[in-house]
Amino acid sequence: MSDTAGRVADSTGNWVDGLAPSWSRPYLRLARLDRPIGSWLLLLPCWWSVGLAAVAAGDAYPDPWHVLLFFIGAFAMRGAGCTWNDLVDRDIDGQVERTRSRPIPSGQVTVPQAVAFMVLQTLVGLVVLLQFNRFAIGAGIASLAIVAVYPFMKRITYWPQIFLGLAFSWGALMGWAAAFGRLDAPAYLLYAGSIAWVIAYDTIYAHQDSEDDALVGLKSTALLFGENTKPMLATFYAVAVVLIGLAGWNAGAGLFFYLGLTAFAAHLAWQVLRLDIGDADNCLRLFKSNRDAGLILFAALILDAAVRWPI
Repeated sequence: MSDTAGRVADSTGNWVDGLAPSWSRPYLRLARLDRPIGSWLLLLPCWWSVGLAAVAAGDAYPDPWHVLLFFIGAFAMRGAGCTWNDLVDRDIDGQVERTRSRPIPSGQVTVPQAVAFMVLQTLVGLVVLLQFNRFAIGAGIASLAIVAVYPFMKRITYWPQIFLGLAFSWGALMGWAAAFGRLDAPAYLLYAGSIAWVIAYDTIYAHQDSEDDALVGLKSTALLFGENTKPMLATFYAVAVVLIGLAGWNAGAGLFFYLGLTAFAAHLAWQVLRLDIGDADNCLRLFKSNRDAGLILFAALILDAAVRWPI
């Protein structure tokens, strides 16, 4: 068997394809560990929230234990969510060029095997969740309702990205809840800002599939916005920056946070300027660059907590 056998169409070579045992590759692909960008994008709002909590509490750095737990939990739960998504979409995925090679529609993994794998990943996420306080545990469990309904939204509304935003931004609440055992204005503002960020970057991602989605009757903001995508992205990214800025202000953030927020905003503006919705490779590259944008903001929060230089 070659190293690339069974590779998913939009995977470009990675440790799963080259190093993982052959028997494990379909499951690792099902969890998207061959394409970890989604796990990073799920993780970053968690880390922002942990960093913002450190700033608000006057701590010199974010809680390292929480940082590690969210890292493990994000990768486990993103894998479980992708497995659930692929189970729901297995018939549709077989009709779309980019997704027909996924493990379930291509026959690499059976439905019962996928269900068992999803349960295993969810149990890992549960073990992580149980390390937090009771309020954070309850908040984490509440997110499962959004995760459960998200795969169906593309059949119902041109705004499935809103539901993805609600799910992928949940960590913006969790870091604060883990630190304080409650939710306050900075966490809610960070959550709202993250939702706007997710809507924008997932619109970029959805442009890769817009033609196939239209053919099979699926909906997305990419189809809704069409040629107006750039101004709509600019609007959502601007809303994200303003709301995240307000979250920092409410938490008592200082100069280094705002410098980082400015760099974050510049990165988002660069994405809008560089976007070519007719070029799938361009869309994928810009979508992936949001990991770097998010890490810039997290680094700014770490530095702001360490330096405590008010404005």
